[in-house]
Amino acid sequence: MTSYRCLLVQAPQDDRGGPQATVVELPEERFPTGEVTIQVRWSSLNYKDALATTGHRGVVKHLPHIPGIDAAGVILASKSPEHAVGDSVIVTGYELGQSHWGGWSEIIRVPGDWIVPLPIGLSAREAMIYGTAGFTAAQCVMALQVQGIMPGDGEIVVTGASGGVGSLAVRLLASLGYAVVAVSGKADWHSQLIRWGATRVLDRGEFQDDPTRPMLSARWAGGIDAVGGPMLARMIRETRYGGAVAACGLVAGTQLDVTLYPFLLRGVTLCGIASADCPRDKRLKIWSQLAGAWKLATLDEGVTESNLQQLPDLTNAMLRGEVAGRVVVSPGD
Repeated sequence: MTSYRCLLVQAPQDDRGGPQATVVELPEERFPTGEVTIQVRWSSLNYKDALATTGHRGVVKHLPHIPGIDAAGVILASKSPEHAVGDSVIVTGYELGQSHWGGWSEIIRVPGDWIVPLPIGLSAREAMIYGTAGFTAAQCVMALQVQGIMPGDGEIVVTGASGGVGSLAVRLLASLGYAVVAVSGKADWHSQLIRWGATRVLDRGEFQDDPTRPMLSARWAGGIDAVGGPMLARMIRETRYGGAVAACGLVAGTQLDVTLYPFLLRGVTLCGIASADCPRDKRLKIWSQLAGAWKLATLDEGVTESNLQQLPDLTNAMLRGEVAGRVVVSPGD
């Protein structure tokens, strides 16, 4: 009987404590059914994964569960006419790592329409350095471009700039010629953000909202917000006439306390970014961009590697706000 290693989140055996995340070996029969079986070479750590290790009901519907919203690897078995054994592929989004067991495992089984071919120009590891974070950052940049926000129009502000989405957004924007202002609460990362192309860095404390004023001085041609809450509200209040803001995070809050004035008097556009259910044609276009014209020359910088055994400590650190940059996961190590 073939068995595979994974990080399994299980309900506590008594009323004391919360769910436990441990590395175990499971027989192949325990894994969900699916059209395609993939040997996972690399996965990644995202904030949603960290929540999943706690059994957070907003992410995980049932226990036991395997987190990991990203996976890249090679097809071991396929009942899908579109995917053949030996193909190198990526799976991000959909229900992977949420209602469906995820990438923190030596194998996953998924529907064929969740799968994207690994594009030429990217290795499986590089694809997971991007992962959902890079995919989301690229969506944000595309959203600004759709709204006509181009290099030379003025500064683009990025919140959560030391996190996965924010740091990749800073790097993508800078590589495309935008003037980027990074906002980060991690002082030891400010110099790294400058090296990645930010023209300047604001401490998070300098970017607190003033909810008593419906609009603030117009500063930004556009923005990418990876945290939500009061910072997103301030970003909207400070965006110039005709500007746009792409919003993709909520770690700082789910409420948005703004009036209609920035939208009606300055024509600001708020673009919501949803990665999990991104349509396939757009998904393919984004991965092609990340492997080609938008591929970062310094993609490997600021990356931490982890195996399954190290993940519980890393997820706890992420929930405490102590993880910066990207973490890639090798389930086979």
